[in-house]
Amino acid sequence: MTKREFVLPLLKLWVRFRRLGEKNTTLILSFVVGLISGLAGVLLKNTLHHFRNLIAGVVPMDSTNALYFGLPAIGILFTILFVRYIVNDDLSHGVTKVLYSISRQGSQIKPHNMISSIISSILTIGFGGSVGAEAPIVYSGSAIGSNIGKFFRLNYQTRTLLIGCGAAGAIASIFKAPIAGIIFTLEVLMLDLTTASIVPLLISAVTASTVSYFLMGRNVVFAYEVVRPFTLHNIPWFILLGIFSGFVSLYFIRTTFTVERLFKKTRSPYKRWFFGSLVLGILIFIFPPLFGEGYDVLQALLDGRSSYIFHNSPLFQFQDNIWLILTSLFFLVAFKAIASSITNGAGGVGGIFAPALFIGGVSGFFLARILNLFDFINISESNFALVGMAGAMAGIMHAPFMAIFLIAEITGGYALFIPLMITSTIAFLTIMYFEPHSVYTKRLAQRGELITHHKDKAVLTLLSVKKVIERDFIPVRPTETLGNLVKKVSQSKRNIFPVITDDFKFVGVVSLDDIRPVMFDTSQYDAIKVQELMNIPPEIININDHMEDVMKKFEYTKAWNLPVVDGGKYVGFVSKSKIFSVYRNLLIQFSKE
Repeated sequence: MTKREFVLPLLKLWVRFRRLGEKNTTLILSFVVGLISGLAGVLLKNTLHHFRNLIAGVVPMDSTNALYFGLPAIGILFTILFVRYIVNDDLSHGVTKVLYSISRQGSQIKPHNMISSIISSILTIGFGGSVGAEAPIVYSGSAIGSNIGKFFRLNYQTRTLLIGCGAAGAIASIFKAPIAGIIFTLEVLMLDLTTASIVPLLISAVTASTVSYFLMGRNVVFAYEVVRPFTLHNIPWFILLGIFSGFVSLYFIRTTFTVERLFKKTRSPYKRWFFGSLVLGILIFIFPPLFGEGYDVLQALLDGRSSYIFHNSPLFQFQDNIWLILTSLFFLVAFKAIASSITNGAGGVGGIFAPALFIGGVSGFFLARILNLFDFINISESNFALVGMAGAMAGIMHAPFMAIFLIAEITGGYALFIPLMITSTIAFLTIMYFEPHSVYTKRLAQRGELITHHKDKAVLTLLSVKKVIERDFIPVRPTETLGNLVKKVSQSKRNIFPVITDDFKFVGVVSLDDIRPVMFDTSQYDAIKVQELMNIPPEIININDHMEDVMKKFEYTKAWNLPVVDGGKYVGFVSKSKIFSVYRNLLIQFSKE
């Protein structure tokens, strides 16, 4: 096939789509995005399944095995080599990258992310990296939506919606949970729920979920049947679980960022791999449940088989000791946060969906087992493990609605809907007191790059200094004479003149008001230098300043124009009128239904 034969049908397809109108085009493309992201989710889950079977054939499941020590290191090393020499891009923190692309990159994600995140996560998790596959598949689904929108030359708003469709489809496919997929885009990616967005999100999520059902059957992540239904007298214990989950979530977030900072201090990727893999290998050798995503451990806890946490462990012979079980459960919660952070810090690629579910399920089971030590308390440990998953997700991701519906959908546990709501709400309120941002948004919020549902702040976040710089100001040198300055005044349409040195370093400004008293006194044209007339502006804007900080400078100084520098060198000016004009256009686009 020639290039012409390949390109021509695509061009014809593009023209036909453009004739359908924006609304109809978006609906059709949301179906396409859902279909492809659903297939991507199936590809990831099936590949990981075969990887696990392959590993299970090598690693016996009934005794201590030293291979648990080295397998994660092999997977992380393969991931590093793949990312470093094939992709040549940073694939970590997938959901955070999606949020950043929306706020700072015009909702454009690189094409390679449609598949590179899947491959790298398979290498990491398949060999036992203690992370989840959900964030990479969200990154891939979002990249699919972004690049389809880019191909059809859709505007920023529609591309952002297709990113949401891709993310919703990815979650719906991997968990077979379409409602949770939609709510994920609303709570985590912070897309607005409007009449223009809800239908495409529904189409994408349902399509992806249907693809997953068709290719993978009706089996859900956790096979669970509620044997002991919710009763009112257990409400205090679910409230307690919510508070406990909130503090566990706080520990997870703080640990994640602490470990991340420690790894950043080491520049060599291979040193990070060596030390990270060493610590991770030790943790997994002592506590094998930390190996991989950990869904098998959660299933065992839901089935009431707490002794499963000792499989392949040096502590296997003590599996019937209640105090050792409690101690092991406590350390599993504590070390899962460390293990997942180390996996990513050492060079692996994975998300915190699975770790969040893991520590939530284990901490819920742990709390229930402790409460049941008291004779007057008799609660279902399996129910607490299930509800604890929702509590941890609500706290770590700051997404209580998604946590409620995700757990209900993937387990069929709608009989526990009220406990899910109670625990998730309490966990969310608890962590919000200490940590206003989720594990996904904290990095961006610290840099002022986070899009939120607050339209005014969202538009300011989308604005950048580079978009509003005005460069039609005529610069002058400090050593120039008044006569030369007057000549430039006659050539300029502006009443402000930046004063810069020969190497473009900004030193001050001269305005018409400064020179008006002497500009018609020709006898002073050679006697007075620019440096005698210039003033230092009340504030200087750096080209990398956030727009909220820029607006504060305008408000504080009462100025109408402020100079912009980049590393001390003059770039241009920013004016209030220019900001308000661009802001108004962005607000109209951002708020458009």
